[in-house]
Amino acid sequence: MAKMSTEARIIITLACTDSQERNYTSTKNRRNDTQRLELRKYCSRCRTHREHREVR
Repeated sequence: MAKMSTEARIIITLACTDSQERNYTSTKNRRNDTQRLELRKYCSRCRTHREHREVR
């Protein structure tokens, strides 16, 4: 059975706000979370925890 293209959960990419390196991928529910996701994650380039924001 094929997956519908109008699924609520989508795959997003998270990029560091300082170095702009795309380090992580995650999923989010498109209907519940309409704003861009921001998480505090470890950046390997900065070697510290930084804010990572969803990029499109």
